[in-house]
Amino acid sequence: MSLNTPITVAYGDGIGPEIMNATLDIIKAAGAKIDIEVIEIGEKVYNKGIAEGIEPGAWSSLLKTKVFLKAPITTPQGGGFKSLNVATRKTLGLYANVRPCVSYSPYIQTKHPVMDVVIMRENEEDLYAGIEYRQTDQVMQGLKLISEPGSEKIIRYAFEYAKANGRKKVTCFMKDNIMKFTDGLFHRVFDRVGAEYPDIEKESWIVDIGAAKLATSPESFDVVVMENLYGDILSDVTAQMTGSVGLAGSANIGDKCAMFEAIHGSAPRRAGQNSANPSGLLLGAVMMLAHINQSGTATRVHNAWLKTLEDGVHTYDIFREGISKQKVGTKEFGEAVVARLGQMPSTLKAVTYHDFEVKTFPHYEYANIKKAKKELVGVDIFLHWTEGTAEELGNKLKNIAIEGMKLSAITNRGVKVWPDGMKETFCVDQWRCRFESTAGKASHQQVISQLEKFTTAGFDFIKIENLYTFDGANGFT
Repeated sequence: MSLNTPITVAYGDGIGPEIMNATLDIIKAAGAKIDIEVIEIGEKVYNKGIAEGIEPGAWSSLLKTKVFLKAPITTPQGGGFKSLNVATRKTLGLYANVRPCVSYSPYIQTKHPVMDVVIMRENEEDLYAGIEYRQTDQVMQGLKLISEPGSEKIIRYAFEYAKANGRKKVTCFMKDNIMKFTDGLFHRVFDRVGAEYPDIEKESWIVDIGAAKLATSPESFDVVVMENLYGDILSDVTAQMTGSVGLAGSANIGDKCAMFEAIHGSAPRRAGQNSANPSGLLLGAVMMLAHINQSGTATRVHNAWLKTLEDGVHTYDIFREGISKQKVGTKEFGEAVVARLGQMPSTLKAVTYHDFEVKTFPHYEYANIKKAKKELVGVDIFLHWTEGTAEELGNKLKNIAIEGMKLSAITNRGVKVWPDGMKETFCVDQWRCRFESTAGKASHQQVISQLEKFTTAGFDFIKIENLYTFDGANGFT
């Protein structure tokens, strides 16, 4: 019986096969105990008409091994093709995207020579739920979904990661001065979960000023946890700040499965030239080794890679006259790392990995949720309307309010335009019309009756949002 850990490997497209070969050669030489199952993903699969870019049968390998080392792929241009990364993250429940961003000065040129930041990005919700609609001739809508269980999973993982890896501080980026419900929830969960980790420093930043500080003073940060969109943007920014996106590895972690990769693309123009830098995928593989409790091998590989950088053995993308000593290809770079296994860097900071078991954290138990008293108090009805001014629309709608309901406000792109709107406000063809109960409590039948009134009057309603209170507090802005 094999004592090796089974993993699923995909060689990808473009430079993928070359950098995967180099990566596997290095980690095997270092003593990685793995059994490899190979699956096909990417361009060839897309061209078979499979929109997700992965053969249906390949999922059985991923579900069996639960560990996926993935090279970059090429997604064909044009509509109809889905992101394989998004599909994999959602299908396998990979809620945490982990990107260590470290500077390697003076060997890699950077404006931030003292930098060691881990970006922790929520992977499954936010605007990346991909729920979008065209509502009118002029207006598109995307829904931002933030849940308490989703927030707790990523935030708790960030604190557990910090605890396991000797990190001293976890920072939360959000925008709850504007998005008080969605980002406000994320912030509250951060404060609640953070209180369980008294030995770790906590801080919170509004994402815009936090990003500015991250970009100028990255040494002030340690682990930064964010929602999906902010994390997607700032993880690339932070990786580039180290001097090269091409050196960054990435892990996507779930309770049961995990995926490891480089963050760069497939670079088809460099394919087959033995010139690509395998470092990003190699560091992704190092994270994989730590994940499967082969932290000693991960430490051995990472330090040999650092020693290779120090010795000036560089691929074309990081080669610099006066710093680099030898320009090498993909295969030769891999051989140079293998030759340094067991050696330690002398200028760059050596690393030590520790086994970190990803357990199913005691995050949200639905049975224990305190149920709020939820009451329907009104409805927002969204219209597609182009036949006059906000004042004219208000005068028409207030006359069709049913008994027990009243028109209280009309907004356009979030700005109140009735009553007492300003003529200077620019309006588009989508209007949000708020009807509230005059008795303080409404019924679904009243909402239906109000919509029937709209239909009879010839108005084109395109969406509704019911207005609820939860324990007496408004559940709407």
